[in-house]
Amino acid sequence: MDTHTPKFKIRLGLFIITGFALFAIAIFFIGKQDNLFDPVFKIRTNFYNVSGLMVGNNIRFSGINVGTVDDIKIINDSTVQVDMLIRKNVQQFIKADSEAAIGSEGIIGDRILVITQGSIDAPTVKNGQRIESVEPIETDAIMESLSTTAANAEIISHQMANVMVDINNGKGTLGRLIRDTDIADNLSSTMANLKASSKGLDENMQAAQNSILLKGFFNKKEKAAAKKLKAEKKAAEKKAADELKAAEKNAKAAEKEAKKNE
Repeated sequence: MDTHTPKFKIRLGLFIITGFALFAIAIFFIGKQDNLFDPVFKIRTNFYNVSGLMVGNNIRFSGINVGTVDDIKIINDSTVQVDMLIRKNVQQFIKADSEAAIGSEGIIGDRILVITQGSIDAPTVKNGQRIESVEPIETDAIMESLSTTAANAEIISHQMANVMVDINNGKGTLGRLIRDTDIADNLSSTMANLKASSKGLDENMQAAQNSILLKGFFNKKEKAAAKKLKAEKKAAEKKAADELKAAEKNAKAAEKEAKKNE
């Protein structure tokens, strides 16, 4: 193949230009992902356990990706420092009392760092400032808790199944009540008797009130109640009148004192 022909030179030039264009596009997207072309500021936080968080993971604020994890380093046996690079235009919304928490992209996705919204009246976070953190819950602890809950649910379900079998077989008080027709009939009869007794009692009370022998007793009760009500009404009226007189007396005294001061 003749490398000195014009066609070969054109193809070689196009290949080189295409390679540079792809390289520039890749650099642009990588730089945009890592905030290389945007003004950024740095804040940090400390965790006891970063739970799989890695350098380059996204940082979210109000559900929006606002930066990336810049560095993770162990300070001592109980402290891991996480440095964050966040876009400068977001700084005004992050407060000094905001907190950093570790989450994940979905159920099994990559780890992310989530910054919570702080108080409205709190000052804005400064460059290089350390914010508080919330320790993540390990997946193993969640799975262990779910396993315990499932085991308890299985035990309860087994016990409920046994209870239902006993009820269906007529065992126990509830089982006998449901399965034994004699008990159901007795309960129906008892309820009917109670209803009849209640109706009879109402009729007896009505008859007693209309009876010549007991009519005076009920009339006396009614008169006593009316007398008591009248006495309470009279006492209330007297109290209101006394309060009105006292108010008028105080008003006159105040008016007299005002004239005296003049």
